[in-house]
Amino acid sequence: MQRDKILNTPTIRRMPTYLHKLLKMQLEGKTRVSSTELAEYMNIELIVVRKDIALTGISGQRRVGYEIDELIRYIKAYLGWENTIYATLIGAGSLGSALLGYDDFRHYGLEIDTVFDRDPAKIGHEIRGREVFDIESLETRLATKVPEIAILCVSNPAAQQIADRLVKLGVRYIWNFANVALQVPDGVIVQREVIAGGLAMLTVRIKNERMKSETSGLSKFFRKLKK
Repeated sequence: MQRDKILNTPTIRRMPTYLHKLLKMQLEGKTRVSSTELAEYMNIELIVVRKDIALTGISGQRRVGYEIDELIRYIKAYLGWENTIYATLIGAGSLGSALLGYDDFRHYGLEIDTVFDRDPAKIGHEIRGREVFDIESLETRLATKVPEIAILCVSNPAAQQIADRLVKLGVRYIWNFANVALQVPDGVIVQREVIAGGLAMLTVRIKNERMKSETSGLSKFFRKLKK
């Protein structure tokens, strides 16, 4: 079964970091930014920054750079963040609660307006200002206002079943934090976040650095033996 996938390009991944820097500069009262400043902040090549920004449609001025306010608008428009996108969060555990407390979502146009869980200790209580509803009331509560995005922060065994219920409701976009590949119909888009992926990148780097260090140490040892 072939399914639509979100374009997982490096450019899209970099855009929020550009935006974070621009918003910080905006708060500092700065009005212009150069490609060079962004490249140094991101620690990437200048040509990469220029190509990324060009995709938003904005035109900078030579030796002057970009107006920060305007560049923020163009990046938000490129990412579809200029209008509010409403989401529901399924799973109010440690990860779900952390997402509820992530203040930068407001800059990204994401509003989590409903939260569901199956834990009786959480149901009826507020987390980060949002009331937690019983997962059994999912269909009833979302029937009249189907969210654009569903954020899944549930256990692996529960993820597919809940995804099936969301799809039946008409949810077409799922942000999946469960470590399972969801099976969904054509036209439903799933963005899977594998948190261990970032850890894997770091640990492979650590392993390689250790191997280099050990190899260097052995080389020094054998050189001493030859003397």
